[in-house]
Amino acid sequence: MIGSAADIAAAVRSGRTTATEVVETHLAAIDRLEPQLNAFTLVTGDAARAAAGQIDERRRNGEALGPLAGVPIGVKDLIDQAGTPNTRGTSGPPAMPDLNAPCVDRLLAADAVVVGRTGLHEFAYGFSSENPWFGPVRNPWDPATSPGGSSGGSGAAVAAQLVPVALGTDTGGSVRVPAALCRIVGLKVTHGRIPLTGVYPLVPSVDTVGPLTRTVADARLMYRVMAGFDAVDPWSVPVEVTIGGAGVALDEITVGIPRPWVDDELSDDVATGWSWFVDAVRDCGVTVIDLDLPDLDFPGLIIEALAAEVASVHRERFATQPDSYGPEVRQRLESTFDTSIDDYLRGLEWRARLRRSLRIAFSRCDALITPTVAAMRKEIGVDTIEIAGRPVPYRLPLSRFTAPVNHALAPALSLPLGGHVAAAQLVGPMWSEARLLDIAEALETRNIVSTPTPPLAGRDDSA
Repeated sequence: MIGSAADIAAAVRSGRTTATEVVETHLAAIDRLEPQLNAFTLVTGDAARAAAGQIDERRRNGEALGPLAGVPIGVKDLIDQAGTPNTRGTSGPPAMPDLNAPCVDRLLAADAVVVGRTGLHEFAYGFSSENPWFGPVRNPWDPATSPGGSSGGSGAAVAAQLVPVALGTDTGGSVRVPAALCRIVGLKVTHGRIPLTGVYPLVPSVDTVGPLTRTVADARLMYRVMAGFDAVDPWSVPVEVTIGGAGVALDEITVGIPRPWVDDELSDDVATGWSWFVDAVRDCGVTVIDLDLPDLDFPGLIIEALAAEVASVHRERFATQPDSYGPEVRQRLESTFDTSIDDYLRGLEWRARLRRSLRIAFSRCDALITPTVAAMRKEIGVDTIEIAGRPVPYRLPLSRFTAPVNHALAPALSLPLGGHVAAAQLVGPMWSEARLLDIAEALETRNIVSTPTPPLAGRDDSA
Protein backbone atom coordinates (compact mmCIF):
# COMPACT_ATOMS: atom_id res chain seq x y z
CA MET A 1 0.00 0.00 0.00
CA ILE A 2 1.35 3.42 -1.05
CA GLY A 3 -0.37 6.35 0.61
CA SER A 4 -0.23 8.78 3.48
CA ALA A 5 1.13 7.69 6.85
CA ALA A 6 -2.27 8.25 8.42
CA ASP A 7 -4.01 6.06 5.82
CA ILE A 8 -1.40 3.32 6.07
CA ALA A 9 -1.58 3.19 9.86
CA ALA A 10 -5.39 3.07 9.80
CA ALA A 11 -5.34 0.24 7.26
CA VAL A 12 -2.82 -1.78 9.28
CA ARG A 13 -4.72 -1.28 12.54
CA SER A 14 -8.01 -2.34 10.90
CA GLY A 15 -6.50 -5.37 9.18
CA ARG A 16 -7.23 -4.11 5.65
CA THR A 17 -3.53 -4.60 4.97
CA THR A 18 -0.54 -5.83 6.95
CA ALA A 19 2.64 -4.09 7.98
CA THR A 20 4.54 -6.72 6.01
CA GLU A 21 2.65 -5.92 2.81
CA VAL A 22 3.24 -2.19 3.31
CA VAL A 23 6.95 -2.61 3.96
CA GLU A 24 7.44 -4.94 0.98
CA THR A 25 5.70 -2.44 -1.31
CA HIS A 26 7.98 0.37 -0.19
CA LEU A 27 11.13 -1.75 -0.31
CA ALA A 28 10.22 -2.65 -3.90
CA ALA A 29 9.87 1.07 -4.72
CA ILE A 30 13.26 1.75 -3.12
CA ASP A 31 14.82 -1.08 -5.11
CA ARG A 32 13.37 0.36 -8.33
CA LEU A 33 14.19 4.05 -7.86
CA GLU A 34 17.16 4.20 -5.50
CA PRO A 35 19.74 3.77 -8.31
CA GLN A 36 18.38 6.96 -9.90
CA LEU A 37 17.97 8.97 -6.70
CA ASN A 38 20.65 7.84 -4.23
CA ALA A 39 18.32 8.86 -1.40
CA PHE A 40 19.65 6.31 1.12
CA THR A 41 23.08 5.63 2.55
CA LEU A 42 21.80 2.29 3.88
CA VAL A 43 18.60 0.30 3.29
CA THR A 44 17.76 -1.94 6.27
CA GLY A 45 15.35 -4.28 4.52
CA ASP A 46 15.82 -7.34 6.72
CA ALA A 47 15.36 -5.39 9.94
CA ALA A 48 12.29 -3.67 8.49
CA ARG A 49 10.73 -7.00 7.50
CA ALA A 50 11.36 -8.38 10.98
CA ALA A 51 9.81 -5.32 12.64
CA ALA A 52 6.78 -5.47 10.34
CA GLY A 53 6.32 -9.16 11.14
CA GLN A 54 6.30 -8.40 14.86
CA ILE A 55 3.65 -5.70 14.36
CA ASP A 56 1.48 -8.13 12.39
CA GLU A 57 1.89 -10.78 15.07
CA ARG A 58 0.82 -8.34 17.76
CA ARG A 59 -2.29 -7.44 15.79
CA ARG A 60 -3.18 -11.11 15.35
CA ASN A 61 -2.87 -11.46 19.11
CA GLY A 62 -5.38 -8.66 19.63
CA GLU A 63 -2.94 -6.00 20.81
CA ALA A 64 -3.68 -2.36 20.08
CA LEU A 65 -1.25 -0.80 17.62
CA GLY A 66 0.23 2.69 17.71
CA PRO A 67 -0.59 5.78 15.62
CA LEU A 68 2.15 4.95 13.09
CA ALA A 69 1.35 1.24 12.82
CA GLY A 70 3.37 -0.26 9.97
CA VAL A 71 4.38 3.13 8.50
CA PRO A 72 7.79 2.96 6.76
CA ILE A 73 10.10 5.83 7.64
CA GLY A 74 13.54 7.02 6.61
CA VAL A 75 15.93 8.36 9.25
CA LYS A 76 18.55 10.96 8.38
CA ASP A 77 21.99 9.44 8.69
CA LEU A 78 23.15 11.53 11.64
CA ILE A 79 20.42 10.41 14.04
CA ASP A 80 21.29 7.45 16.27
CA GLN A 81 19.65 4.05 15.82
CA ALA A 82 20.83 1.32 18.15
CA GLY A 83 23.14 -1.13 16.40
CA THR A 84 23.00 0.74 13.08
CA PRO A 85 25.95 2.66 11.61
CA ASN A 86 25.66 6.43 11.91
CA THR A 87 27.93 7.91 9.23
CA ARG A 88 26.91 11.59 9.59
CA GLY A 89 27.43 11.64 5.84
CA THR A 90 31.21 11.64 6.15
CA SER A 91 34.19 9.34 5.61
CA GLY A 92 35.86 7.10 8.13
CA PRO A 93 34.38 4.51 10.47
CA PRO A 94 30.78 5.30 11.38
CA ALA A 95 29.58 5.51 14.95
CA MET A 96 27.77 2.41 16.23
CA PRO A 97 25.35 3.69 18.88
CA ASP A 98 23.98 1.44 21.59
CA LEU A 99 20.81 3.49 22.01
CA ASN A 100 18.21 5.08 19.80
CA ALA A 101 17.83 8.83 19.77
CA PRO A 102 14.64 9.67 21.72
CA CYS A 103 12.96 10.90 18.52
CA VAL A 104 13.54 7.47 16.97
CA ASP A 105 12.43 5.68 20.15
CA ARG A 106 9.17 7.62 20.09
CA LEU A 107 8.52 6.69 16.45
CA LEU A 108 9.25 3.03 17.12
CA ALA A 109 6.99 3.10 20.18
CA ALA A 110 4.25 4.35 17.83
CA ASP A 111 4.92 1.23 15.67
CA ALA A 112 6.67 2.94 12.77
CA VAL A 113 9.11 0.80 10.77
CA VAL A 114 12.51 2.19 9.81
CA VAL A 115 13.46 1.06 6.29
CA GLY A 116 16.74 2.91 5.93
CA ARG A 117 19.15 5.75 6.58
CA THR A 118 18.70 8.77 4.31
CA GLY A 119 21.51 10.71 2.64
CA LEU A 120 22.58 14.19 3.58
CA HIS A 121 25.05 16.99 3.07
CA GLU A 122 28.24 16.03 4.90
CA PHE A 123 27.78 16.69 8.63
CA ALA A 124 24.54 18.53 7.69
CA TYR A 125 26.70 21.57 6.88
CA GLY A 126 25.22 22.68 3.57
CA PHE A 127 22.15 22.89 1.37
CA SER A 128 22.83 20.68 -1.68
CA SER A 129 23.23 17.07 -0.38
CA GLU A 130 25.98 16.65 -2.98
CA ASN A 131 28.00 14.34 -0.80
CA PRO A 132 31.65 13.67 -1.71
CA TRP A 133 31.67 10.25 -0.04
CA PHE A 134 28.25 8.82 -0.92
CA GLY A 135 27.56 10.72 -4.13
CA PRO A 136 24.90 13.36 -4.73
CA VAL A 137 21.31 12.80 -3.70
CA ARG A 138 19.10 13.54 -6.72
CA ASN A 139 15.76 15.30 -6.95
CA PRO A 140 12.94 13.04 -8.19
CA TRP A 141 11.51 15.97 -10.19
CA ASP A 142 14.75 16.15 -12.19
CA PRO A 143 17.66 13.87 -11.25
CA ALA A 144 20.10 16.39 -12.73
CA THR A 145 19.19 18.75 -9.89
CA SER A 146 19.67 18.84 -6.15
CA PRO A 147 16.86 17.99 -3.72
CA GLY A 148 18.25 20.63 -1.38
CA GLY A 149 19.83 19.93 1.94
CA SER A 150 20.99 19.05 4.27
CA SER A 151 18.15 16.52 4.64
CA GLY A 152 18.09 15.87 0.89
CA GLY A 153 17.75 12.11 1.11
CA SER A 154 14.68 12.41 3.32
CA GLY A 155 13.11 14.95 0.94
CA ALA A 156 13.81 12.88 -2.17
CA ALA A 157 12.56 9.65 -0.57
CA VAL A 158 9.26 11.18 0.54
CA ALA A 159 8.63 13.01 -2.75
CA ALA A 160 9.31 9.83 -4.76
CA GLN A 161 7.02 7.81 -2.44
CA LEU A 162 9.83 5.54 -1.30
CA VAL A 163 8.56 6.28 2.22
CA PRO A 164 5.51 8.29 3.28
CA VAL A 165 7.45 10.19 5.96
CA ALA A 166 11.08 10.77 6.93
CA LEU A 167 13.14 12.44 9.63
CA GLY A 168 15.39 15.41 8.98
CA THR A 169 17.23 18.02 10.99
CA ASP A 170 17.01 21.78 10.53
CA THR A 171 19.68 24.26 11.64
CA GLY A 172 19.26 26.84 8.88
CA GLY A 173 16.56 25.32 6.72
CA SER A 174 17.69 21.73 6.31
CA VAL A 175 14.13 20.37 6.57
CA ARG A 176 12.36 23.24 4.81
CA VAL A 177 14.77 23.65 1.86
CA PRO A 178 14.50 20.01 0.67
CA ALA A 179 10.76 20.12 1.36
CA ALA A 180 10.53 23.13 -0.94
CA LEU A 181 12.72 21.78 -3.75
CA CYS A 182 11.04 18.36 -3.61
CA ARG A 183 7.57 19.98 -3.35
CA ILE A 184 6.47 18.32 -0.11
CA VAL A 185 5.69 19.46 3.46
CA GLY A 186 8.45 20.18 5.98
CA LEU A 187 8.01 21.14 9.63
CA LYS A 188 10.71 22.98 11.57
CA VAL A 189 9.74 22.93 15.24
CA THR A 190 10.47 25.36 18.05
CA HIS A 191 13.97 24.79 19.40
CA GLY A 192 13.58 22.50 22.40
CA ARG A 193 10.30 20.92 21.26
CA ILE A 194 11.71 17.59 19.97
CA PRO A 195 14.71 16.12 21.84
CA LEU A 196 18.17 16.45 20.27
CA THR A 197 19.80 13.67 22.30
CA GLY A 198 21.42 11.19 19.92
CA VAL A 199 21.47 13.67 17.02
CA TYR A 200 24.93 14.68 15.79
CA PRO A 201 25.12 18.45 16.38
CA LEU A 202 25.85 21.30 14.02
CA VAL A 203 24.80 24.38 16.03
CA PRO A 204 23.24 22.97 19.22
CA SER A 205 21.64 26.25 20.29
CA VAL A 206 19.45 26.26 17.16
CA ASP A 207 19.45 22.63 15.90
CA THR A 208 16.04 20.96 15.54
CA VAL A 209 14.61 17.61 14.41
CA GLY A 210 11.54 17.57 12.19
CA PRO A 211 9.48 15.54 9.72
CA LEU A 212 9.21 15.68 5.94
CA THR A 213 5.84 14.43 4.70
CA ARG A 214 3.44 14.59 1.77
CA THR A 215 0.48 15.98 3.72
CA VAL A 216 -0.05 18.42 6.56
CA ALA A 217 -1.95 15.73 8.46
CA ASP A 218 1.11 13.48 8.36
CA ALA A 219 3.31 16.32 9.60
CA ARG A 220 0.92 16.73 12.51
CA LEU A 221 0.97 12.97 13.16
CA MET A 222 4.77 12.85 13.24
CA TYR A 223 4.87 15.94 15.44
CA ARG A 224 2.34 14.43 17.83
CA VAL A 225 4.52 11.35 18.27
CA MET A 226 7.92 13.04 18.62
CA ALA A 227 7.23 16.29 20.50
CA GLY A 228 7.67 16.49 24.25
CA PHE A 229 10.13 17.10 27.04
CA ASP A 230 13.22 14.95 27.54
CA ALA A 231 15.00 15.46 30.86
CA VAL A 232 18.25 14.05 29.46
CA ASP A 233 18.45 16.69 26.70
CA PRO A 234 19.81 20.03 28.01
CA TRP A 235 18.08 21.89 25.15
CA SER A 236 14.64 20.35 25.79
CA VAL A 237 12.02 22.67 27.31
CA PRO A 238 9.09 21.43 29.45
CA VAL A 239 6.31 23.27 27.64
CA GLU A 240 2.93 21.60 27.15
CA VAL A 241 2.47 20.09 23.69
CA THR A 242 -0.79 20.88 21.92
CA ILE A 243 -1.72 19.03 18.75
CA GLY A 244 -4.58 21.09 17.27
CA GLY A 245 -6.62 19.63 14.44
CA ALA A 246 -9.98 21.10 15.37
CA GLY A 247 -9.87 23.43 12.38
CA VAL A 248 -9.44 27.16 11.97
CA ALA A 249 -11.51 29.93 10.40
CA LEU A 250 -9.23 31.58 7.86
CA ASP A 251 -11.21 34.82 8.00
CA GLU A 252 -10.08 35.13 11.62
CA ILE A 253 -6.38 34.78 10.72
CA THR A 254 -3.92 37.63 10.11
CA VAL A 255 -0.60 37.00 8.40
CA GLY A 256 2.26 39.43 7.97
CA ILE A 257 4.59 39.92 5.02
CA PRO A 258 7.99 40.87 6.50
CA ARG A 259 9.83 43.60 4.64
CA PRO A 260 12.50 44.09 3.42
CA TRP A 261 13.11 40.37 3.96
CA VAL A 262 10.85 39.32 1.07
CA ASP A 263 11.81 42.12 -1.33
CA ASP A 264 15.00 40.75 -2.92
CA GLU A 265 14.86 39.12 -6.34
CA LEU A 266 13.22 35.74 -6.80
CA SER A 267 13.48 33.31 -9.69
CA ASP A 268 10.64 33.66 -12.17
CA ASP A 269 8.78 30.51 -11.06
CA VAL A 270 9.05 31.41 -7.38
CA ALA A 271 7.95 35.01 -8.02
CA THR A 272 4.89 33.76 -9.91
CA GLY A 273 4.00 31.23 -7.22
CA TRP A 274 4.55 33.70 -4.38
CA SER A 275 2.30 36.33 -5.96
CA TRP A 276 -0.38 33.69 -6.56
CA PHE A 277 -0.12 32.47 -2.96
CA VAL A 278 -0.58 35.93 -1.44
CA ASP A 279 -3.65 36.53 -3.64
CA ALA A 280 -5.08 33.08 -2.89
CA VAL A 281 -4.66 33.56 0.86
CA ARG A 282 -6.45 36.91 0.67
CA ASP A 283 -9.25 35.35 -1.37
CA CYS A 284 -9.81 32.86 1.47
CA GLY A 285 -10.53 35.71 3.85
CA VAL A 286 -7.12 35.88 5.54
CA THR A 287 -6.06 39.40 6.49
CA VAL A 288 -2.64 40.14 4.96
CA ILE A 289 -0.57 43.02 6.34
CA ASP A 290 2.89 44.40 5.59
CA LEU A 291 5.40 44.53 8.44
CA ASP A 292 8.64 46.49 8.59
CA LEU A 293 11.15 44.04 10.13
CA PRO A 294 14.66 45.10 9.12
CA ASP A 295 16.34 42.85 11.72
CA LEU A 296 15.09 39.80 9.83
CA ASP A 297 16.71 40.83 6.57
CA PHE A 298 19.12 38.13 5.41
CA PRO A 299 21.97 37.47 6.07
CA GLY A 300 22.24 39.65 9.17
CA LEU A 301 25.02 38.27 11.35
CA ILE A 302 24.13 34.60 10.86
CA ILE A 303 27.73 33.48 10.29
CA GLU A 304 28.91 35.21 13.44
CA ALA A 305 26.03 33.68 15.43
CA LEU A 306 26.74 30.09 14.40
CA ALA A 307 30.45 29.82 13.50
CA ALA A 308 31.78 29.47 17.03
CA GLU A 309 29.46 26.54 17.76
CA VAL A 310 30.29 24.80 14.49
CA ALA A 311 33.98 25.23 15.29
CA SER A 312 33.50 23.80 18.77
CA VAL A 313 31.79 20.68 17.41
CA HIS A 314 34.52 19.96 14.85
CA ARG A 315 37.77 21.42 16.24
CA GLU A 316 39.19 18.23 17.75
CA ARG A 317 38.28 15.97 14.83
CA PHE A 318 39.48 18.53 12.29
CA ALA A 319 42.84 18.90 14.05
CA THR A 320 43.56 15.17 13.83
CA GLN A 321 41.63 14.11 10.69
CA PRO A 322 41.40 17.06 8.27
CA ASP A 323 41.40 14.74 5.26
CA SER A 324 38.27 13.00 6.54
CA TYR A 325 36.27 16.05 5.40
CA GLY A 326 35.19 16.72 1.84
CA PRO A 327 36.53 19.85 0.11
CA GLU A 328 33.45 22.07 0.53
CA VAL A 329 32.86 21.35 4.22
CA ARG A 330 36.59 21.46 4.96
CA GLN A 331 36.82 24.95 3.45
CA ARG A 332 33.77 26.20 5.34
CA LEU A 333 35.06 24.76 8.62
CA GLU A 334 38.47 26.37 8.25
CA SER A 335 36.85 29.80 8.28
CA THR A 336 34.93 29.07 11.49
CA PHE A 337 38.08 28.48 13.53
CA ASP A 338 39.01 32.15 13.19
CA THR A 339 35.82 33.36 14.86
CA SER A 340 36.63 35.76 17.69
CA ILE A 341 34.65 36.27 20.86
CA ASP A 342 33.78 39.74 19.55
CA ASP A 343 32.35 38.19 16.37
CA TYR A 344 30.29 35.77 18.42
CA LEU A 345 28.97 38.51 20.69
CA ARG A 346 27.91 40.56 17.66
CA GLY A 347 26.07 37.49 16.42
CA LEU A 348 24.32 37.06 19.76
CA GLU A 349 23.28 40.72 19.75
CA TRP A 350 21.81 40.26 16.27
CA ARG A 351 19.90 37.20 17.48
CA ALA A 352 18.47 39.21 20.37
CA ARG A 353 17.30 41.98 18.01
CA LEU A 354 15.77 39.43 15.67
CA ARG A 355 13.86 37.70 18.48
CA ARG A 356 12.60 41.03 19.80
CA SER A 357 11.43 42.01 16.30
CA LEU A 358 9.48 38.79 15.98
CA ARG A 359 7.82 39.18 19.37
CA ILE A 360 6.62 42.61 18.25
CA ALA A 361 5.50 41.24 14.87
CA PHE A 362 3.47 38.44 16.44
CA SER A 363 1.59 40.95 18.55
CA ARG A 364 0.06 42.06 15.22
CA CYS A 365 -0.37 38.77 13.35
CA ASP A 366 -0.78 35.03 13.79
CA ALA A 367 2.03 34.11 11.40
CA LEU A 368 4.50 35.51 8.91
CA ILE A 369 4.48 34.34 5.29
CA THR A 370 7.45 34.23 2.92
CA PRO A 371 8.60 32.09 0.03
CA THR A 372 10.52 29.12 1.42
CA VAL A 373 13.36 29.51 -1.06
CA ALA A 374 14.20 32.20 -3.61
CA ALA A 375 14.85 29.63 -6.35
CA MET A 376 13.72 26.05 -6.95
CA ARG A 377 16.40 24.66 -9.25
CA LYS A 378 20.02 23.97 -8.29
CA GLU A 379 21.94 21.89 -10.84
CA ILE A 380 24.18 19.19 -9.38
CA GLY A 381 27.83 20.14 -9.74
CA VAL A 382 27.10 23.84 -10.24
CA ASP A 383 27.81 26.14 -7.29
CA THR A 384 25.55 28.96 -8.44
CA ILE A 385 21.87 29.51 -9.16
CA GLU A 386 20.78 32.01 -11.80
CA ILE A 387 18.38 34.70 -10.62
CA ALA A 388 17.43 37.68 -12.78
CA GLY A 389 20.03 36.68 -15.34
CA ARG A 390 23.00 36.57 -12.98
CA PRO A 391 24.66 33.69 -11.11
CA VAL A 392 24.38 33.77 -7.31
CA PRO A 393 26.22 31.43 -4.89
CA TYR A 394 23.64 28.72 -4.32
CA ARG A 395 23.47 28.83 -0.53
CA LEU A 396 22.12 32.40 -0.53
CA PRO A 397 18.85 31.88 -2.47
CA LEU A 398 18.23 28.51 -0.80
CA SER A 399 18.65 29.71 2.79
CA ARG A 400 17.51 33.33 2.57
CA PHE A 401 14.06 32.78 4.07
CA THR A 402 14.81 29.84 6.34
CA ALA A 403 18.03 30.54 8.24
CA PRO A 404 16.87 33.57 10.28
CA VAL A 405 13.94 31.52 11.62
CA ASN A 406 16.30 29.10 13.37
CA HIS A 407 18.02 31.95 15.20
CA ALA A 408 14.59 33.16 16.32
CA LEU A 409 13.98 29.62 17.73
CA ALA A 410 10.54 29.80 16.07
CA PRO A 411 8.53 27.06 14.34
CA ALA A 412 7.89 27.14 10.60
CA LEU A 413 6.30 25.09 7.85
CA SER A 414 7.31 24.79 4.21
CA LEU A 415 4.26 24.14 2.04
CA PRO A 416 4.09 23.14 -1.65
CA LEU A 417 1.86 25.43 -3.69
CA GLY A 418 -0.75 23.69 -5.83
CA GLY A 419 -0.06 24.10 -9.52
CA HIS A 420 3.12 26.14 -9.04
CA VAL A 421 6.81 25.26 -8.89
CA ALA A 422 7.22 27.15 -5.64
CA ALA A 423 6.80 26.78 -1.89
CA ALA A 424 5.57 29.10 0.84
CA GLN A 425 6.76 29.32 4.42
CA LEU A 426 4.57 29.95 7.47
CA VAL A 427 6.45 31.19 10.56
CA GLY A 428 4.80 31.36 13.97
CA PRO A 429 5.61 32.36 17.56
CA MET A 430 7.50 29.88 19.71
CA TRP A 431 5.44 26.79 20.63
CA SER A 432 2.76 27.56 17.99
CA GLU A 433 3.21 24.42 15.89
CA ALA A 434 -0.42 23.36 16.35
CA ARG A 435 -1.69 26.75 15.15
CA LEU A 436 0.58 26.69 12.08
CA LEU A 437 -0.56 23.17 11.23
CA ASP A 438 -4.20 24.23 11.58
CA ILE A 439 -3.67 27.15 9.19
CA ALA A 440 -1.77 24.95 6.74
CA GLU A 441 -4.44 22.26 6.83
CA ALA A 442 -7.13 24.84 6.05
CA LEU A 443 -5.09 26.01 3.07
CA GLU A 444 -4.60 22.38 2.01
CA THR A 445 -8.37 21.83 2.14
CA ARG A 446 -8.74 24.69 -0.36
CA ASN A 447 -6.02 23.23 -2.65
CA ILE A 448 -3.80 26.26 -2.13
CA VAL A 449 -1.38 23.79 -0.59
CA SER A 450 -1.03 20.45 -2.37
CA THR A 451 1.73 17.93 -2.97
CA PRO A 452 2.20 16.77 -6.56
CA THR A 453 3.77 13.43 -7.47
CA PRO A 454 6.92 13.38 -9.63
CA PRO A 455 6.48 11.38 -12.86
CA LEU A 456 9.43 9.24 -11.76
CA ALA A 457 7.46 7.92 -8.77
CA GLY A 458 4.68 6.52 -10.94
CA ARG A 459 6.88 4.92 -13.59
CA ASP A 460 8.01 1.31 -13.47
CA ASP A 461 10.83 0.87 -15.96
CA SER A 462 10.90 -2.88 -15.34
CA ALA A 463 7.50 -3.33 -16.95
